[in-house]
Amino acid sequence: MRPTVAFATGLLLSQASAHGGCLNYTVGDTWYPGYAPFDDQTFQDAAPWMVQRKWITNDPISETANTSLSCNTPGTPARAYIPILPGQNITAVYMYWVHTVGPMIAWMARCPNDDCHSFDSSIADWFKIGERGLQDGTIELGNWFQKTFSNWDGEPSLWSETVPKGLKKGKYLVRHEIISLHSANKPQFYPECAHLNVGGEGTEEPGTEYLVKIPGVWNMDQPEINIDIYSPEVSNRTTYKIPGPPVWTGIQEQ
Repeated sequence: MRPTVAFATGLLLSQASAHGGCLNYTVGDTWYPGYAPFDDQTFQDAAPWMVQRKWITNDPISETANTSLSCNTPGTPARAYIPILPGQNITAVYMYWVHTVGPMIAWMARCPNDDCHSFDSSIADWFKIGERGLQDGTIELGNWFQKTFSNWDGEPSLWSETVPKGLKKGKYLVRHEIISLHSANKPQFYPECAHLNVGGEGTEEPGTEYLVKIPGVWNMDQPEINIDIYSPEVSNRTTYKIPGPPVWTGIQEQ
């Protein structure tokens, strides 16, 4: 049995503070509460409805080789799964996101033996299902999705991506990652993960060209990651290429 929407909203509000993270999820009209780092951990650790992997701080991860980069700290597996079908949207819910510059990337990874409960996310084969970057304007002052998705009127900030069409049924991790670039040459990573149970009769899987390890995909040799957005040669650029593999969207309609 899942908590009520009122309880989910309480979790949302209790986690609003500097920085932030993915707090809840929705599929259609159904809400799935995530882990609340500053609420009672004993209660949440035992909750049978918990779909999100445990995270205990909303401070960023700053090292590209940190094993916590895969599913935050400590990344302890959740106990439940969000049911979803290929082609459906999963929406990550944030509150009071304060940063404005940098890409946002959604990932998935198949859990071996259809079991995410004992799976080490740092050895997963991750593939992108969506990415959002600079929408218009310049790198320093333009409209990034990270900037425009934020709401400051008390409403949640919503980020929706589609589970790839035709995806092979089974248990998966979904990972939402915000990379904030407002500190020169000091990228900040904000990842959270949840468990998905993908239904349907799909058989498709991404090829190896779409798969990466996390940590592993990012490093400080990448100019898009090790970047000073205030430097004259960067600040007025109007394009930003999100590094990493291409997005895998599954079966394309003819």
